[in-house]
Parts: sequence; C-alpha cells; structure tokens
Amino acid sequence: LNEVTYGNSIFVTVGYGGTILTSSDNGTTWNDRSKTKRLWGVTYANSTFMVVGNSGTIYTSSDGTTWTSRTSNTSKDLENVTYGNSTFVTVGSSGTILTSSDNGSTWTSRTSGTSNTLEGVTYSNNTFVTVGSSGTILTSSDNGTSWDNRTSGTTQNLHDVTYGNSTFVTVGGDGTILTSSDNGTSWDNRTSGTLNYLEDVTYANSTFLTVGQSGTILTSSDGTTW
Repeated sequence: LNEVTYGNSIFVTVGYGGTILTSSDNGTTWNDRSKTKRLWGVTYANSTFMVVGNSGTIYTSSDGTTWTSRTSNTSKDLENVTYGNSTFVTVGSSGTILTSSDNGSTWTSRTSGTSNTLEGVTYSNNTFVTVGSSGTILTSSDNGTSWDNRTSGTTQNLHDVTYGNSTFVTVGGDGTILTSSDNGTSWDNRTSGTLNYLEDVTYANSTFLTVGQSGTILTSSDGTTW
C-alpha cells in the first residue's frame, strides 16, 4: 500500500496490483475496490477521490465505492496527485505533469522542462510545488500551466513535499530535508541527523513529521531543527 487519504467520511488507500481499499468505520474494516494497474497516489478534494498509477492510470470516485477510469493521454507512470485553486495536478515519470480543472474528466499535458521522475506534489500559498529525482524541484503560480525549475542544492532523490508554518518542506534520500520560505524559489538544506531515506512528510498541529526507512520518524516545529 503506497498512500492513504480521507474524505466524505471514508478512508481510501491504494497500492500494488491495482489495490483500492476503503473504510467507513475509521479503518476497522476495509472493502476491496481494486482495479488492475499499480496505483501510487490518492487524494480527496472538491467532493472527488482521485487515484493515479502506472501507465497513465487515473480513477475518480465521488463515494469511494464506484470508480470511473479517466483518459490521461499518457502512458507514463503517475506517482502523485494534489488539488489546489480548482485544479488537480498529477506528476510522474519522465517529468510528466497533467492538470485537470473538471474533476479529472479531461487532462492537459504541461511542459515541465525536465525528464526526471516527479514523485511528490503539493499546493499551498497560491503555489504548486513538485519534487523528484536528482534534486528536481519545480514550482507553478498559474495553476500548473507553466513551471519554473528551482535550484535545490542536492542531487538526492526527493520523495515528498508539504507546506506548513509559512514553509515548504521536502524530504528524500540519505536523510535529505530542504525548506523554503519564499514559495519554493530558494531552498535551504537542514540537518536531519540520519542517512536513512525519508519517504513522506506532512504538517499538522504545529508539527512537521517525516517518516522513512528502518522505522525512522523525525519531528520539527519549524522545519529547521529536527
């Protein structure tokens, strides 16, 4: 299982073998809604669950029970998906970026300017930020239409990105943690105290939290000290 989200009183998790599982009792019991292709990302926004995966796979659902396959017009693997300012954005291999302003019914391919795999994407403070292999960081302030390549200062693969406390935080290989307080324009390298790969990061209750290999869990109140 690769990712999990919550919406409309339902938890939804996705993973290998096209797995889609849903739970309406706070994760106690789960219903199998599986499809075919490997699924990597899931989010809930604008009354819609959005799932993305291998070979351009995209599914949408309003209730988590009935899922509709959408045409992405790409055969590239899609790694992650987010929503902001009335727009869904999904990212993936070979620098693939797709946007949709109609809840996933139709998708438009955008020029990323990179051939690197994009693994994480988020939206906050009127800015989309996506991160990926070899230290790739791109930002967009026009709903994902155009993207600017930012200098990350690292060649490590970046796996995920989040926003909180007026700060974007991205994490990745060899314990890499980078922060940006200017909407992703410039990035500072932070000391994580670990060389383990960091896979995911989130922000809630005034706390950043990142998790990774070998059971690694790090927390920070400001993104600077972990």
